Amino acid sequence: MFLLLSLCLCGLLLRGDAQDRAALWRGNDRSGRCQYTFSVPSPIEASCPQTGGPEMEGLKARLSMLEVLVSRLTGGDAGVPQRPGAGAQSELQEALNRAVGERNLLQGEKGRLERELEGLQRRMEEMRRETERLRNRPCPPQTPLVPPAPSLQSGGLMRPGGGSSQMSHLMTRPNRQGDSSSLRDSAWQYGSPGFQELKAEVTEVPAPDGSEDNTGCGELVSVGEPVTHRKADNIEGKYGVWMQDPEAVSPYGPNMVWRIDTIGADVRKLFGYEDMEQLSKGFPSKVLLLPDQVESTGATVYRGSLYYQRRRSRTLIRYDLASETIAARRELPHAGFHGQYPYSWGGYTDIDLAVDEQGLWAVYSTNKAKGAIVISQLDPHSLEVKRSWETNIRKKSVANSFMLCGKLYTVASYTSPETVINYMYDTETSQGKTVSIPFRNKYRYNSMIDYNLAQRKLFAWDNFHMVSYDIRLGRQQAN
Repeated sequence: MFLLLSLCLCGLLLRGDAQDRAALWRGNDRSGRCQYTFSVPSPIEASCPQTGGPEMEGLKARLSMLEVLVSRLTGGDAGVPQRPGAGAQSELQEALNRAVGERNLLQGEKGRLERELEGLQRRMEEMRRETERLRNRPCPPQTPLVPPAPSLQSGGLMRPGGGSSQMSHLMTRPNRQGDSSSLRDSAWQYGSPGFQELKAEVTEVPAPDGSEDNTGCGELVSVGEPVTHRKADNIEGKYGVWMQDPEAVSPYGPNMVWRIDTIGADVRKLFGYEDMEQLSKGFPSKVLLLPDQVESTGATVYRGSLYYQRRRSRTLIRYDLASETIAARRELPHAGFHGQYPYSWGGYTDIDLAVDEQGLWAVYSTNKAKGAIVISQLDPHSLEVKRSWETNIRKKSVANSFMLCGKLYTVASYTSPETVINYMYDTETSQGKTVSIPFRNKYRYNSMIDYNLAQRKLFAWDNFHMVSYDIRLGRQQAN
């Protein structure tokens, strides 16, 4: 009993001593919650055999994490996992390799473009020297008034001299009517698909002073000064065709202007403008992609359809603008194509379609006609030939032509700034005659001339520029 009492007294004494050295702490933990911590020193052990504690273990864990992060950033291998850092380094290396490859490609492309530029500069220098040589060359000798008979049948391009007459452009053979469908076409290879451009020497003819009144569908008396409406934006528009529908069909109105740039390997785009003002501003309201490629500058629009020649063929196409589909397709019998019988400037202008007061026309040539111009009136719906006229004028000897009031008019030169309309053929009388109506090529490379029935003007495409001409007609003669 005494022993038990002694032990209790000893415990109380020790407890009191411990209470004197106990500590109570209050503070927030890492999550922000309040925590109470009670610490009592050991009455027996002066020091713990295990150093550290939760705080030390936490410091060690945080230190290990910092070492891992430093190792990832520096790419070291101090005994820690390196997979994430190695992946980032690999991605950076791949990006660097791609950048170096792209730089090498750009350097190669730059070198190629520099070589092409040098080639173009050499070609320009050669062309300049050739121009100087041609300018310094003496004028060719004068030719006789009437070419010899062999030249008339040769089918080649006839070039008048400085003193030749107006008839030096024409073939002195009788007029004939009827289609040439009874003859078989001879074999002919149209050569490479590159753009065709010919050159011709021309002689200007002085023009008379016309004084007739413009009183309807008579003969052409005069052509006014060219009015420029727009210049093409790029090289595709050096040559082209622009037109209006004289009998427009919904959904397009009578003021709609259509345009095709005809330079390029794949000429298919048809641009539509609400009116002349929108054309001058360059804001098309419609762009159509034609199903077949367009050949040259001989297209026209009539009664809601675009009529054009399919590239590298004698096939004519009627493309309905409303439904945006091909409405008719037909070959023009025996017509030359792709450089066989073009105008003197070239451009594969073998088939030239036109519209006037009497309907739809095709101007072309055949082997039977030996290069002379053939005029055919076409059915606008089926593209069938209704009637044909064979003229005396060689197609390669004129720069361009247009139909007006059932009459064909030809232009002497496409480059001379002051040239003339030198010939007229009347389909009503089947007779032709020489004329001399002044005509101006303002920009010195006229690749398209057509009569615009909608405005009773001539439309032309002159070296990137879309221009128009006022016209004056004489009084209709009584039959």
